[in-house]
Amino acid sequence: MRHRRIIRLAAVVMALGLIAAGCRGSDNDDAESATTTAEGGGGEETSEVTPGPGFDGTNISLGVLTPQTGAAAVIGNPLTQGNEVFFQGLNASGGIAGQYPVSLEVLDTKYEPPTAVQQYQASKGDVAAFLQVLGTPVVDALLPQLETDEMLAGPASLDAFWVREPNLMPIGGPYQVQVINGIDYAMRELDAADKTICALTKDDPYGETGLAGLEFAAEEMDFEIAATATFRQGDQNFTAPISQLKGAGCEITVFVALPNETSPILSEAVAQEFAPMWLAASPTWVSAFAGSALAPYLQENFLLISEGPEWGDTSNPGMAKMLEDIAAYAPDQTPDIYFQFGYAQAWAMAQILEQAVEDGDLSPAGIVAAAQTIEMLTFEELTGDYAYGPVEDRDPPRTSTINAIDPSIPGGLTALEVDVASEAAEAYQFDG
Repeated sequence: MRHRRIIRLAAVVMALGLIAAGCRGSDNDDAESATTTAEGGGGEETSEVTPGPGFDGTNISLGVLTPQTGAAAVIGNPLTQGNEVFFQGLNASGGIAGQYPVSLEVLDTKYEPPTAVQQYQASKGDVAAFLQVLGTPVVDALLPQLETDEMLAGPASLDAFWVREPNLMPIGGPYQVQVINGIDYAMRELDAADKTICALTKDDPYGETGLAGLEFAAEEMDFEIAATATFRQGDQNFTAPISQLKGAGCEITVFVALPNETSPILSEAVAQEFAPMWLAASPTWVSAFAGSALAPYLQENFLLISEGPEWGDTSNPGMAKMLEDIAAYAPDQTPDIYFQFGYAQAWAMAQILEQAVEDGDLSPAGIVAAAQTIEMLTFEELTGDYAYGPVEDRDPPRTSTINAIDPSIPGGLTALEVDVASEAAEAYQFDG
């Protein structure tokens, strides 16, 4: 299935790439011959780092391809804010290796793969790497170009297929792990073994990840999937999939969608008096739901699967560090799981850039190489440690946090279990 996805999208990438090639073809050639000597505060030579696109010997520029408008902007904008706040804090102490400040070039993809490819082509000659590329379909569309250009990108998407991709910088437990751990929680706490288990997923690569996790859980935990329903991007009427699941008697339903789809889908469920326990992947949620008319239904029937500590838990050192930066650079920031992910993603890129400086090569290819040299990405428990090195050795965290909905607290999420890994999630293999 994955191979077919890449081939289908590669045709779009190649066509758009040819259009842009004439404008950008000489950038890498110009940068390859440059050499930079960095100096510390005492004027003594401290390192020599090879520059390239996005690094002029002093500043590092990173690209961000994210939906600033459209349905997924509710994810892209806070996630980008998390990116920015992390680097504002780091730049205050000098930047990467204490001497190279980082700036971000943010471009709107509208969560549309063709638009993302155009924005990538327009900006790739000006950045050292792409800190954020949001959306499983968008990452799929860009992968062939990232490989051709020897460029590293951080997917703001938790697809397990990213684990073995040398041009990607995944963090966090993949969606497959989220669903497996969610089902494990349901088996332990909701008597799921005696209930009817189903799925409602988006009909795209993102939705396929959740379904893959459910199918693996079914094999490991020995249960039948009673029904699966799907919906497409842009659907406005959800009568049919909700009727299908209600007709199948679903009592626990895995749910993979975007926030703009969550509201109409669950509103249809309310209208049809369909009330299973929804086990929802992390991108289904925005904090605004806790103050919406759906809040009472969500309190009774919705569990969100994410990763990391509850917002505000200063006993967690990574959360404490993030809150200190928020106080300094974004005091109006409210609790938001996407901001938290974006902050961690920038933290990951900073560690790889530090390795690239140590290796003496901040060119795009040098940054890709650094991602395979560094042995571990760590986040002081803000999210799970991720074993790196050569892609065949990468091992993502297998932990998930199970959240209930509580409209009385900021952000609307209260953690029932924090960073728990099931045996089935530990057993999940990442192919590549």
